[in-house]
Amino acid sequence: MRLWSLHPSILDRAALVACWREGLLAQKVLAGGTRGYTRHPQLTRLRAHPDPESAIGAYLRGLQEEATARGYRFDASRILRPIPASDLDPIPVTAGQLAYELEHLRRKVAARAPEWLPQLPPGEDAGGGAIPTHPLLTVVPGDVEEWEVRTA
Repeated sequence: MRLWSLHPSILDRAALVACWREGLLAQKVLAGGTRGYTRHPQLTRLRAHPDPESAIGAYLRGLQEEATARGYRFDASRILRPIPASDLDPIPVTAGQLAYELEHLRRKVAARAPEWLPQLPPGEDAGGGAIPTHPLLTVVPGDVEEWEVRTA
């Protein structure tokens, strides 16, 4: 399960579609609709929110809005609580986590859709300014999140 912290606009097609599917699974887990994936580390930050079910709804809404802007048809009726991210307390994400995810996405895009690479920001390390985040998230200082399962 990968619930990207990055803004949906920089996700390539495969990442956006996979994130939607996995976000729907996360919604089902948080609503108590499945016994699988209940201890998945990506759910840690959603569970820490005062209203986890609304938080995943706002997260999914951000994905669905980006998909619509690209002409994709993500079924918004599948979002149980389609609350605007601006109506909720933001979820913190560390700058280190964002940098890690951007490099992770960059490796994936280089292999499967190299034509998308110019859409990716250079990142803070390359002097490119802030890395755009999902509208539900707010950046805080720090290293890669403890819940992240790092890959080589």
